[in-house]
Amino acid sequence: MKIAIPTDDQSMESNVCQSFGRTPYFMIFDTKSKETIFLDNSAAASQGGAGIKAAQTIVDSRVSVLITPRCGENAAEVIKAANIKMYKSINDSILNNFIAFSEGKLSPLEEIHPGFHGSEGK
Repeated sequence: MKIAIPTDDQSMESNVCQSFGRTPYFMIFDTKSKETIFLDNSAAASQGGAGIKAAQTIVDSRVSVLITPRCGENAAEVIKAANIKMYKSINDSILNNFIAFSEGKLSPLEEIHPGFHGSEGK
C-alpha cells in the first residue's frame, strides 16, 4: 500500500503542509518496500486548478491512502474516483501522522471545502 502526505519539506521530520493543492512536496511511503520518496508538486505554481492537478499526481503515483488536513471538492472528486481513501491529518509531523494512521487513530476526511477557484492571495 502507498500512503501520500502533503509536506512542507523533503524530510520525515517535516510538518504536514496545510494546503493540499499548493503543497511544495508529496511524501509517498510504500508499506511493502518501506521506500519513501518525495515528489515535487508541479501544481503548486499553477494559476488555477492546483487541487485537481495535485490530485492527479496522487492518482498517477498509485496511492491507496491520502493523509491531509483538508481537500477541495474538485480534488476530492478525482481522489474518490480513484478509490483512494482520505484521512484527516493531525497537526504534527509526517512521522507522527504515520504512527497515528498505523494505530487507527486518524479519522476519515469527510469535511470537504468548496475550493478556492482562483481566489488564492486575493
